[in-house]
Amino acid sequence: MADPARLKGGVVPRILASWRRPGEVVRGLRPISEGALLAILMAAMLIFWIAQAPGHARAAVENPDVPLGGRMAGAAMAVIFIMPLIAYAVAALADLALRLAGWRIAPADGRLALFWALLAVAPAVLLTGLVAGLVGPGAGLNITGALSGLGFLFIWGAGLRALAVRS
Repeated sequence: MADPARLKGGVVPRILASWRRPGEVVRGLRPISEGALLAILMAAMLIFWIAQAPGHARAAVENPDVPLGGRMAGAAMAVIFIMPLIAYAVAALADLALRLAGWRIAPADGRLALFWALLAVAPAVLLTGLVAGLVGPGAGLNITGALSGLGFLFIWGAGLRALAVRS
């Protein structure tokens, strides 16, 4: 069992701990208000939007037909406004899938597992964005993208497993 004091230090220590013991971190965040859940989701979306800037800057230099401002505005619309709606829908679908598989999870707990996984994987997404902007397409971008995706699935899955109970 981890030292509980290490998980009380704020968001950054919890994000780091999520890569080692995600279930324990997510369990330690309960109970959480809906406003706090929305804040976690929106913080993750803001970081994801910022992570796209280097790649969009590179694309704007390579193809100046669409300026950087237009690219970032489109990304803001997608990530800040549309992705949160999709995240709520995915959390509801995951809740339904768990119920069909014989597991019960409170809807707020399902959202917590998903939203926290998005925030916890944000540093890897920032790295992927830097690679997209500085290196461009290639093996490095594929590897960092895969790391981000697998990290997200690992953290989300462990969070769901920690919060769900067999019915």
